[in-house]
Amino acid sequence: MSRVQLALRVADLDAAVDFYSRLFDTPPAKRRPGYANFAIAEPPLKLVLLEGTAGEPTRMDHLGVEVGSTDEVTAATGRLTDAGLATRVEDGTTCCYAVQDKVWVSGPGGEPWEVYTVTGDARPDLEGETAAELSAVAGDGACCTPEGSGTDARVGVCC
Repeated sequence: MSRVQLALRVADLDAAVDFYSRLFDTPPAKRRPGYANFAIAEPPLKLVLLEGTAGEPTRMDHLGVEVGSTDEVTAATGRLTDAGLATRVEDGTTCCYAVQDKVWVSGPGGEPWEVYTVTGDARPDLEGETAAELSAVAGDGACCTPEGSGTDARVGVCC
């Protein structure tokens, strides 16, 4: 199963979680410090919320396509490369409190797109925690910063 991912950077994560829980009539699938995601069945959507700076408007952080396996990421990498797009592969990266294999490309406006699969959970001990200072323990910080994208992903809180 594939589904489109939309990652939003929000000023008030708790308010955004409340709003999207009500909008899609479902609780977050994952809730960690500075981060929440919703695995919405209908419409098929992975909505990711990344905690941003207080007082700033919500903005698009990055886009993606979640796929079911590393083989599908590899196939997407080949297809994108064959189509003449510059790709950046990240295998076994820790991102969004998960271990992921992915490939990045940039759209014509510089918008970052990833095709990715989750291969494991990272830091399940933080599920339900919301203390912002804990967000620095989650990952490598580079996973949502495709080269040349200008994305200002916070350390360990992305995707």
